[in-house]
Amino acid sequence: MTFPDLNIASIFWNMDPAIINSPIAIRWYGLLFALGLIAAYQILTKEFKKLHIPQYKLDSLIFYLIIAVVVGARLGHCFFYEPEIYLKDPIRIFNIREGGLASHGAAIGIIIAMILYNWRRKEFTFISLADVLSVSIPVAAMAVRIGNFMNSEIVGKAADVPWAVIFARNDLIPRHPGQLYEAIAYFFMMLLMLYLFFKKEKYNKSGFLSGVFLIGLFTARFLIEFVKEVQVDFETTMFLHMGQWLSLPFIILGILLILYSRNHFNDFSKCTIDTKSKENKNK
Repeated sequence: MTFPDLNIASIFWNMDPAIINSPIAIRWYGLLFALGLIAAYQILTKEFKKLHIPQYKLDSLIFYLIIAVVVGARLGHCFFYEPEIYLKDPIRIFNIREGGLASHGAAIGIIIAMILYNWRRKEFTFISLADVLSVSIPVAAMAVRIGNFMNSEIVGKAADVPWAVIFARNDLIPRHPGQLYEAIAYFFMMLLMLYLFFKKEKYNKSGFLSGVFLIGLFTARFLIEFVKEVQVDFETTMFLHMGQWLSLPFIILGILLILYSRNHFNDFSKCTIDTKSKENKNK
C-alpha cells in the first residue's frame, strides 16, 4: 500500500488477485474462502464438544454444508443478479472461472441443506441446528469479504473519507472499502455469537442465537449496501439494491425467531446419543 499524489488521504490498492499463477493458479479469494470454512469447522467442533455431541455427526453435516454453500452461492448470483444471461445459456452456470457468487444464495443453500440433513438424520430440530450453525457462519462470511477486497471487487461508492481506497485495477476514484466494512461487522458479529454460546447459558433458548445472527448480519449487510456500488445495471433503477431486498426476509425471520425463543428451549439430548456405539454393542 502507498499513498499516491492523486489523493493523499486515500489508500492505493493494486493487489494481484492471484497468489501464484503457475503451474497451478492459487487466488486470494479461493484461499480465504477455504480458510473461512476451516475456521467455521473448528468453531463447530468446539460447539459439538460443549454439547457432548459425537464428532462424526458434525462430519456428516459438513458434507451437506460445503455443497450447499458453493452451489447456493453460485445459483444465487446467476438467478438473482444476471438471470437474463444464465437462463439463455444455462451451461454457463458451471463456468465458475468467470466468477459470480452471492451470499444470499449461500444462505438459502444452507437452509436447504439443513432441511435435507434433518430429513435424513432426524437428530436435531431445525431451529436447534440453526442455532448451532449461526455461531460459526460469521467467521466464514468475514473471510469471504476480505477475499473480495483482495480481488478489488464489490467496491464502495466514491468517498472523500481519510480511509478511502483507490482500487487501481478498476479506476482511480477513492471509494468506500465496502468489503472491509462488512468484514469488520462480521468480525464483531462473530465475537458476539461466540460470547452468547460459550459464556451465557441463559441464552440457550431455541431460536435465540439464530435470531440474533440473522438480525445482526443481514442488518449490517442492508446498511452497508448504501455505500456500495451496484453489482448489476438494473439495480440503478431500484429503490433499494438487490442485496438489501434479499436481506429483508432474513431480518424478518430473525425477529420471528427471537419471539419464538421466549418460550422454547433447545434440547440436544437426542444428538448426544452415540448411535455408532449402540450399533457396535448390539453386534
